[in-house]
Amino acid sequence: MPVSHRQAISLAVIGFTLWVLTDTAIKLVNQSGLPWYETLGFLGLFMAVFMVARGLWRRDLQALKPNQLRPQILRSGLDLGNNICVIVALRHLTLTLFYIFIFLAPIVVATLSPILLHERMTLKKALAILAGFAGVVIAVHPWGGAHEADWIGFLACMVCVACFSTNIVWSRVLTQTENPESLTLFSAGVMVLVGFGLMLGHAAPLTPRIAALLVAMGLLCAIGSLCFFVALKHTTAANVSQFHYTQLVTGALMAWLVWRQIPSLFTLTGAGLIVVSGVFIAVHASHDRGAWTHPTTVPD
Repeated sequence: MPVSHRQAISLAVIGFTLWVLTDTAIKLVNQSGLPWYETLGFLGLFMAVFMVARGLWRRDLQALKPNQLRPQILRSGLDLGNNICVIVALRHLTLTLFYIFIFLAPIVVATLSPILLHERMTLKKALAILAGFAGVVIAVHPWGGAHEADWIGFLACMVCVACFSTNIVWSRVLTQTENPESLTLFSAGVMVLVGFGLMLGHAAPLTPRIAALLVAMGLLCAIGSLCFFVALKHTTAANVSQFHYTQLVTGALMAWLVWRQIPSLFTLTGAGLIVVSGVFIAVHASHDRGAWTHPTTVPD
């Protein structure tokens, strides 16, 4: 079924929102002291269960099969690194600060897209990218005396940004030959192998509350990933990545609802600059649709 540009953007926003709910569940699980690899393993498990159940219900298990194995492995490795760092970072950062910091990812994606996907870079777009980066610096305000996080959290976010930025551009290429269902299931399978492999050494017991959070976490992440990959298939990587900024609003809302955390003035100021920059780049990308009709092909 054809997906319009606007529908692709809507799916991207839905996907990013579901990922915020996933991250909220991860942070709640982290507070229980569950090892990161156990969280990772169950995240992959329930994502895989959902994808297989969906394939059975739709009678389309063929969509779960990868067409090219090596590119899928490479992309899943990036996704694995990203998810590990997300789990670790959420142990050391507030939810709002976590999203502020990883907002470097859309900036990196917009920078990589002209190189890897041949999407056009203009002076106005470059200035908007710089403005977005300035917003991140203001929001994090490293010169401030108050410490809302530690360097483990910041380092994990840096690795997360690197993995996610490369992954989103590479995924844009792969969506031209691979099904969104296959991409989601393959990543889930890699997480299961790594997570449960490490659990052979030690596995913490689960309470009913933690088990329920793990199930919700996997389902939300699976649906969010599907929306994300479908969006990437039908619009530019740079355009999708700019709507990553919507997580600032939903992340701050969840931080307030669950932990009663209120953003500081620096956070709000930087966030405003980030949103303005992101909206400008998204609108700019919507007028440049011809640049993404022929993305770089996947090597055999």
